[in-house]
Amino acid sequence: MKKIKLSLAVQIFIGLIIGIIVGAIFYGSETAQAYLQPLGDIFLRLIKMIVVPIVFSSIIVAIAGVGDLKSVGKLGGKSILYFVVVTMIAIAIGLISANIFQPGAGLNLQEMKQTDISTYVDTTESQESKSLIDTIVHIVPTNPFQALISGDMLAIIFFSVMFGVGIAAIGEKGKPVLHFFQGMADAMFYVTNQVMKFAPIGVFALIGVTISKFGIESLIPLGKLVITVYGTMIFFVLVILGLIAKIVGFSIIKLIKMLKEELILAFSTASSESVLPRIMSKMEQAGCPKHIATFVIPTGYSFNLDGSTLYQALAALFIAQMYGIEMSIASQITLMLVLMVTSKGIAGVPGVSFVVLLATLGTVGIPLEGLAFIAGIDRILDMGRTAVNVVGNALAAIVISKWEGQFRPTDTTDVQKAS
Repeated sequence: MKKIKLSLAVQIFIGLIIGIIVGAIFYGSETAQAYLQPLGDIFLRLIKMIVVPIVFSSIIVAIAGVGDLKSVGKLGGKSILYFVVVTMIAIAIGLISANIFQPGAGLNLQEMKQTDISTYVDTTESQESKSLIDTIVHIVPTNPFQALISGDMLAIIFFSVMFGVGIAAIGEKGKPVLHFFQGMADAMFYVTNQVMKFAPIGVFALIGVTISKFGIESLIPLGKLVITVYGTMIFFVLVILGLIAKIVGFSIIKLIKMLKEELILAFSTASSESVLPRIMSKMEQAGCPKHIATFVIPTGYSFNLDGSTLYQALAALFIAQMYGIEMSIASQITLMLVLMVTSKGIAGVPGVSFVVLLATLGTVGIPLEGLAFIAGIDRILDMGRTAVNVVGNALAAIVISKWEGQFRPTDTTDVQKAS
């Protein structure tokens, strides 16, 4: 009898469906949540455990292979330019969608449930003291080991790039160090593959907790917002990112198929970190040079959150409409510019989209209290915007590789087998 072997994508999808069913059955049960939450937490902690060593070692190896600080600077400049342009487009699409579909119009605030957002407020207060200049300054770590311990991704990337350039500069004397980090990267990718075997259980637990806490009915009062957000994100991926992909000679559908496992996992866990190592690996297998894939994708996690910024723009107008506040074109342009600044450099902060919105709404006269009405469904919305962020950063690696004239496409079947 032939043994049936399910792919990881199928296993994760089954975990997702079972988690939704179990969560719906045990809606409101704190006992069920108490059993499921540890399983989800363990999976996320395993992911966080491997992300920093993989990014650190992979960037050092990749940059040491390039060995030219000028080339690295050129790569960084092109990446930031691309991130800024696409982020502006994402914000604009969010604003246009909110103006067309008016998801917040006509809602009765008295009938809506509020959720405690004090934890987000505390996080925002610790972030507000940081200006854009402060964020740029803090990219340079005073203690690289402290950056590694705290998981400060931008500081880790900066130090890894400088260290990689240093290894290349000393030639033969740097070879033993390079071999060490190559071995470290290879070992951590092996560990990643082992951790991913736990992914279906982690997905089952995390989605089960979400549904059991909020229930399907929590979506009903804010159903128009959920539909508008998801519809806009699908449009953004298929049309806007699809057009960008077509311009550089790639298919967005092909990219989505290539990343199906990672997208299901990112959607289910609402965590971009859960798929970071695998996206870097898959983009390299797809034809992106190692130094571009390992530099662009982690950097994009701080500077290229297309799904998050699109949602932030849409959610800001939703709250304004909910309170009956008319926002002029000038106010919306101001909102766009403020979001461009506040959304950068704090990707590692829990509930980042809420933190960004709290830091933004007051500047354009929108009541912060409005966030309490949508906090209860934020996890459901976070799942969608995380998946969009994954597609956006994977495409960014392809775009920059093409821009540098270094994209070497391979058969996508090889990429599927490697996963």
